[in-house]
Amino acid sequence: MSQPWSAIPTIEIQPLAPLTALEPAQRRELVTAAWAMRVANQALSGGGLNVVGEILKGQGTFYEMNHYPDDDVYDARSHAQYYYHAHREEEHGHFHTFVRRAGMPETLNPAAGFKRSEPCPQGDDALAHLICISMDADGNPKGLFAANRWVTDESWYSAPDTIALLDQFSIDHARPNLAVNQWLTQFMRLYRPHIEQLLQHRDQVVDAWQQRYPDDDVLEDRRLEITGYMPIDAPSWSTEIEHCGAPATAN
Repeated sequence: MSQPWSAIPTIEIQPLAPLTALEPAQRRELVTAAWAMRVANQALSGGGLNVVGEILKGQGTFYEMNHYPDDDVYDARSHAQYYYHAHREEEHGHFHTFVRRAGMPETLNPAAGFKRSEPCPQGDDALAHLICISMDADGNPKGLFAANRWVTDESWYSAPDTIALLDQFSIDHARPNLAVNQWLTQFMRLYRPHIEQLLQHRDQVVDAWQQRYPDDDVLEDRRLEITGYMPIDAPSWSTEIEHCGAPATAN
């Protein structure tokens, strides 16, 4: 049984900074992402489609824990990767998002200072997990969450290093659906402030857990699964973003 949201360790996630506190360039990036995500949404909804439905289309019976689509989605140019699956009662399912080793700086190394009782992916197989996107039964995003290393079998990079990889996430091809890939790419940009907060909070939770259980391998501890969850209201956030600055021009 998966850990319920109520069982997440109780270290408070710091509130987001006001949009007015962001640099103008950051605000422009959010406005641009909101505009591009709306275009992708319209492309789907205009055909009576949604993000989750397109991911599951043609995949047969929807089984808990299976990856959808089969073999994941990978962009060979950006080395970004994602898949969708389900195993939680509080949602329809969620996306896992990654950047693989070939998309990282050569100097980037996994976080040090942890006991490593289990081998992590190395070399070309190394990967950084970015964030999970929780979806509802109508195919809309309802929350974001971060997870411990064992959940995603990543190589485990520090929050600052993982945050530096966020811009690398881009899926720019038509498998399984171009509008879905564009939607997900822009979602990661639109919710960057939330993702950064959750990754910083993740490291605080893991460090606190390590102090509490100094003899254990915290990254493999099955008692620590989800490190933090943040509900989101997509329409409200997009509206707030669009009111924080001048509309962006399409490229």
